[in-house]
Amino acid sequence: MPKTTFTREEIRSFAQLSPFELKDKFIQIAQAAQADEPGQKEKSQTQMLNAGRGNPNWVATGPREAFHALGYFALSESRRVWTADDLGGMPELAGSGDRFDAFLRQHPGLPGIELLRKCVEYAVERFGFDKDAFVHELTDGSIGDNYPVPDRILAHTERIVRGYLHDELFDKRPPADELSLFATEGGTAAMCYIFDSLMKNGILRKGDRIALMVPVFTPYIEIPELDDYEFDVVTVEASLFAEAGVREWRYPTEEVDKLADPSVRLVCLVNPSNPPSLALSRRVTDQIKDIVATRNPNLLIVTDDVYGTFVEGFRSLAADLPRNTLLVYSYSKHYGCTGHRLGVIGVHADNVVDEMLANLPQAEKDRLDRRYATLSLEPEKIRFVDRLVADSRQVALNHTAGLSLPQQVMMALFSLFDLLDEGQSYKERIRAIVRRRLDLLLEGAGMKIADDPRRACYYIELDLLAEAGRVHGKEFADFLVKNYEPVDPLFRLAEQTSVVLLNGGGFDGPEWSVRVSLANLDDLDYLKIGHHLRAIFDDYADEWKSSRAS
Repeated sequence: MPKTTFTREEIRSFAQLSPFELKDKFIQIAQAAQADEPGQKEKSQTQMLNAGRGNPNWVATGPREAFHALGYFALSESRRVWTADDLGGMPELAGSGDRFDAFLRQHPGLPGIELLRKCVEYAVERFGFDKDAFVHELTDGSIGDNYPVPDRILAHTERIVRGYLHDELFDKRPPADELSLFATEGGTAAMCYIFDSLMKNGILRKGDRIALMVPVFTPYIEIPELDDYEFDVVTVEASLFAEAGVREWRYPTEEVDKLADPSVRLVCLVNPSNPPSLALSRRVTDQIKDIVATRNPNLLIVTDDVYGTFVEGFRSLAADLPRNTLLVYSYSKHYGCTGHRLGVIGVHADNVVDEMLANLPQAEKDRLDRRYATLSLEPEKIRFVDRLVADSRQVALNHTAGLSLPQQVMMALFSLFDLLDEGQSYKERIRAIVRRRLDLLLEGAGMKIADDPRRACYYIELDLLAEAGRVHGKEFADFLVKNYEPVDPLFRLAEQTSVVLLNGGGFDGPEWSVRVSLANLDDLDYLKIGHHLRAIFDDYADEWKSSRAS
């Protein structure tokens, strides 16, 4: 294959973009490569393979069917109260449980009705719900005829989601302290709300030192650089090698020890990581626990655990360090529901943020009392988790805060589905999908990765420079660094094969690494991507060999 038509200077300038913006450039290049040109009819038939997107190509159909079945019951409840042309009333609470049972008997063939029945029965049994109250929350929520009350999260939904997180992210061994939840518009909104509210409440200040465990999801890199924050960022780098030329993507003890510095106020991590897609090892978890217990007891931890369900026996730092950890979770990847925007922030009742608020200087307390004075006669007693809600709506609109009710009902049904046998079977199927795709990618690329049982397999990050050293030695790796920009392989892939990947350097990973999403293409597409990646790699090797011969 020929070299890319872009100059090294052009490639260097594009490399300054966020990987997600750079991805759009690769898509443009790949689309242009597909255009019909004289004598290039074959090229026009090339399929663009965009493995840069994290959006999965699966959806959980069962809980969606249950949601739509619930909608029919909810409409019957509305029409029961007030019937006119296209006009109904607000569903009533009293007797709703019995009417729900009657609806089940009357509509046995309705798609989703059986799973809906199981979800309701499971919730009533496990959480001890009053059936009328729970069914009414589901019914009224699916209709969406009220503002969210409570604004943070619906009462029954909170208990269901808490149970889901306890089972899936806390390994069914939750801490004794209660986890309070704020339902948000996906994990992205959760991230924004956390950074904003920590600043508004004086917990973090402009220029404070924070740490990032890298590689990490790019917004965690870009947000601290904004002029609203201008944080002093310390990176904790996953720099261990399993063997020569094979990255382990694990954190050395000396890197994690950076968190022991008391000037580090906050650490952010994605667990399992993005892009390496590995859950924290027990060694690192224990080291962070020791640091908090001894040298940095007020260290705040933001853990984004969206991929936790893809790892057997996953356990969040929010379970091991409940006082210090703010949990971010999104339903988007597991259930194929990125468009629903379903996420939560979890804060345990006993937490260091509330303690810090209580210990602020009196002038700061007075300022915050004025900020939240319209919400309570005792604003100083408003917990941080509830301040998050108020801050998400500029305080003044707190009375209309909260995730939309149909979305909260969908969140509850996703959670209940998972807690049933059907949901556990679904979980094993999607885990098998990404593992199979990883195997096909590696088969095509002929590349080696570390064997790690904590691998989620949602993404894979491949270090091309390490691979160059493993296969051909240091001289070849040096040749690449001297003659090409780290993102040059991605330009070649897009231009010559219509394959779109992301640059690992944009995630604060090694500059010559690439991120491949294993979630959004058909299985055999990953075999093709692997072959294309190997062909590009071999082209570089041929150029190197030619340069040595000349």
